[in-house]
Amino acid sequence: MNSTNQKNISSKSLSKAVGMRSDYCGQISSHDIGRQVSVCGWVGRRREHGEHLAFIDLRDHTGIIQCVVQGTHGLHSEYVVKITGTVSPRPEGTSNKDLATGEVEITNCEVEVLSKADSPPFSISDRIEVEENVRLRYRYLDLRRNKMQHHLRMRAKVNSLLRHSFESQGFTEVETPLLWTPTPEGAREFVVPSRMKPGSFYVLPQSPQIAKQLLMVGGLDRYYQIARCLRDEDLRADRQFEFTQLDIEASFVTQQDILDFVTQAVIDVVSEITGISIESIPILTWEQSMELYGTDKPDLRFDMQIVDLTAIFKDTQIKAFQANSIKGIKVPSSCPLSRSKLDNLVAKAKEMGAKGLAWFKAVDSEDGVVLESPLAKHLGELESKALIEAFGIEPLETILIVADEISLTRNILGNLRNELGEPDPEKPSLCFAWVVDFPLFEGFDEDGNLISGHHPFTMPNLEDFHLIDSDPLSVRSQSYDLVLNGWELGSGSIRIHRDDIQSKIFSVLGISSEQAQERFGFLLSAFSFGAPPHGGFALGLDRTIALLAGEDNIREVIAFPKTSSGFDPMTQAPKPISPQQLKLLSLVPIKDEALD
Repeated sequence: MNSTNQKNISSKSLSKAVGMRSDYCGQISSHDIGRQVSVCGWVGRRREHGEHLAFIDLRDHTGIIQCVVQGTHGLHSEYVVKITGTVSPRPEGTSNKDLATGEVEITNCEVEVLSKADSPPFSISDRIEVEENVRLRYRYLDLRRNKMQHHLRMRAKVNSLLRHSFESQGFTEVETPLLWTPTPEGAREFVVPSRMKPGSFYVLPQSPQIAKQLLMVGGLDRYYQIARCLRDEDLRADRQFEFTQLDIEASFVTQQDILDFVTQAVIDVVSEITGISIESIPILTWEQSMELYGTDKPDLRFDMQIVDLTAIFKDTQIKAFQANSIKGIKVPSSCPLSRSKLDNLVAKAKEMGAKGLAWFKAVDSEDGVVLESPLAKHLGELESKALIEAFGIEPLETILIVADEISLTRNILGNLRNELGEPDPEKPSLCFAWVVDFPLFEGFDEDGNLISGHHPFTMPNLEDFHLIDSDPLSVRSQSYDLVLNGWELGSGSIRIHRDDIQSKIFSVLGISSEQAQERFGFLLSAFSFGAPPHGGFALGLDRTIALLAGEDNIREVIAFPKTSSGFDPMTQAPKPISPQQLKLLSLVPIKDEALD
């Protein structure tokens, strides 16, 4: 898929070459035979034939063209050159079918060396594996590789498609501030000291959340932005300090309207970038997702749904199954589980908090399918039959069962499902889903106050609002996530715009009117002048583009990422700043021991 995408993205995004060159290397074809051309780029492979003839692979971001050069001209790998010559057919039997320009070459070449180059620390080739720290130390060289060229051009194309899609749906692009006020979104913020107001600070935005809600109060109606955001959190494969999100907000809309806006944009992007046609995106409630997949970001590329077995074992004599919730998954025969593998799964389940993990293997017998397990002899005949029927189990398949509290059975089986599941070749390679109706609250803090599941401006499902005092953990929110292949791509919600609902939510969260004014005063003040019903969404572009590119690490689709420790091997950042700069900002460095 990547090679096809690379060709499509490059050919569609290029205009006619100008300046020092008449053509791009990768766009020369048999239609150009007999034409004089000038191409510029980097010297790739060099094959010398005696002292007076060399074959040079010249590379630019569109591809490679072979140049037949009289004499070596002292050329070395990664020299930057301009070559002028005549497009000729390659001699019979020397065509390269793996190369877009493989039927032709440039002959009668004049070579102009534009820049010499030291020997690079690694080969500029996708076929050569290079340790990541080395790649990041010399990122400017790594960017010359086909894969990185493709990914960054795909990223630009995705941004362009998103802009076009949202503009066609009536959205206006607005830039929000990078120097902002502290916000109550939970993550640590990067702080920027003010030179002009010593002792005071800006923060870099975790998201444009409050700013875009103010735009709705301002009557912008439909806003979007490809926004740069920053969070001072620990890094991992799908997280960097700085990230990019497609951010939207719209007025006078319902939850379904927001889902429709984003779904249309996703359909537009996926169709153009991958050629995959998506007609719609399925919608799961949070409860359905947790019950069937044990997670709120299900990977739908394979089945292995969790099955509730509580009713089957309600009268069981098996002590291990005497629990509030009993659930299981069926592992297909394509994923055979040896006894040692099963023992490892049992140990892993216990590490996650389970008392144990029961397993049953299906085998064929004269009486049909039967279950083998250390627990099989304790199963009643009706229990055994019901278990076989519940899963429709076939020989060589395995059932894994966890019995405990419902949250634990879901979580453990969800994790085991993700570990053992393999994408079904009969299913699409990109399986999107909307997950809606998240709980408004995720629990209680140590003071007995409710904890918001999203942020304190999330509108509750009004059908549940009467439960906020008697059964608050059952109250659903008007919030929603977009997931793809087990990754959360983005989230959003309908916002509270009514004073009575907002006051009640603040109250149950333990936020006093004074605290609310201190933390959110300027937003609440804006709402007092007439706030329209509104809602929005933020799509993580780094994660989205990584999945479209077939990568499992967002660093592969970011031009200049940090390592997992937050370090930049190329610039050596972060670095100390000079005493003069510290003084200018009214800052005093503190020794590590002073923080203890």
